[in-house]
Amino acid sequence: MSHPLCRSEENQRLFGYERDVKAAFDNIVPTLKQISALQHEADFEQQAQKIARAQLGFELPQEILADAWVTQLDMRRLFAWCVFSTYRHFCDDYYRNDPLAVDAGRGADDFDSFLQACGFHTLDVSPCADGRLAHLVRYVLRLPQQSVRRKSYAGALFDIEDSIQKWTEVELGRFREGQPNTADAPTRYLKAVTYHYSSVDPEHQGCAAHGSDTAKAAQAGRERLYAFREAIENSFCCGASIDLLLIGLDTDTDAIRVHVPDAEGAIDLDTAVDALSLFDATARSSASEATHAIADAIRACTPDVQPGMAQLVERLIENNLSQIAYVRSNHGDHYADIGHAERFIGAGVGFEEIQLRNLMYFAYLNTVEEATADLDVGIKIFTGLNVAHGLPVPVIVRFDHHGQVPGSRERAEQHCARVSEALQARFDSLAEQGLLHVLQVTRDCDAAGSIDLLACSVNAHKQAGGH
Repeated sequence: MSHPLCRSEENQRLFGYERDVKAAFDNIVPTLKQISALQHEADFEQQAQKIARAQLGFELPQEILADAWVTQLDMRRLFAWCVFSTYRHFCDDYYRNDPLAVDAGRGADDFDSFLQACGFHTLDVSPCADGRLAHLVRYVLRLPQQSVRRKSYAGALFDIEDSIQKWTEVELGRFREGQPNTADAPTRYLKAVTYHYSSVDPEHQGCAAHGSDTAKAAQAGRERLYAFREAIENSFCCGASIDLLLIGLDTDTDAIRVHVPDAEGAIDLDTAVDALSLFDATARSSASEATHAIADAIRACTPDVQPGMAQLVERLIENNLSQIAYVRSNHGDHYADIGHAERFIGAGVGFEEIQLRNLMYFAYLNTVEEATADLDVGIKIFTGLNVAHGLPVPVIVRFDHHGQVPGSRERAEQHCARVSEALQARFDSLAEQGLLHVLQVTRDCDAAGSIDLLACSVNAHKQAGGH
């Protein structure tokens, strides 16, 4: 089903990308099953490599294949290797070919100008770490990912101290460098939280961190936003520079509902603009009529909304209509995988290339100890997805660095090693059984290249991903 405001060509391009990437990961198990059936053939190693090259695009570790005649083929190590190698190929494509580039007139510079025209110089979004929200920025909201700060936490309960640090960094940049605009410009820092719920199975497929209780998820998001604003006011006496936005996401349909704040920045949990209702109500309208309907709905929800906030919410709702059409055209009334279907866990700092639903479970962290809740939720999810079927949990530990800063890469490598060791110690039972494998990577944020592989628990890092 289409809509007068739907960008159909963009939908086709985004779907092709999502389909191809997920197919690459989902092809791992059928390929390994095919290889496993041949492990006692005389020319097993040659056949296995031929199949891997043809179906996966890379070769398998020779030493694992060579040992198959002694005992059984180590499928757990092979599976982890294949997930890590597929991730490497996926990253290479993302950084070299920019497959998620936005359409002309909607790029980063255009959005940055639009955001400032709305009265904001930064959009900082914290969605839940659930992989069903990983595509929030580029797909659900249809924004250029490089223009939005995204940091995910279990239950969308973002770290207030981390957000204060980011706010301070942004404001210092405005004073010292005039970026993204000068300090005297009348714009504010906008902090947004995205909680989630399930319309198909609300009691079981909502946010695990809040017991699938949508009301609790929304309330917790609002409380965290209010606490952040209070922390800024108490520390810097400039609460006017902080604005707040609360968004709910139905992970079954990708429809959003926006709790539009009033003129004082207060958020009402009982009122919201529902994009799905607007989609159905305006599906047969003209584009102009649909646009006016969105604006009317926002002001009916919150009559005294600030004009700039209303303008931004209008853009978010309009963009989301394309995503609703995307889901209906490619998946029906809702996604088939309404529950978790992530392919791996990402732990650390980075992962801006992850813009696809249910591809990765996020665990943004600096140390394992400070993020035990996020990691425990992730391991619990993958216990059902992988461990229950005898497959390991693939974890990618990543800390990006700035190549222009002396010693930055060395510190990133040390950080990766410490977190990797702590992970395997915390989940030692899984690690000892070969049910937890870790790949360590970094990336130079100041360069245009892809990720660099540092170490891999499967075997030597120099062989990972075919290198």
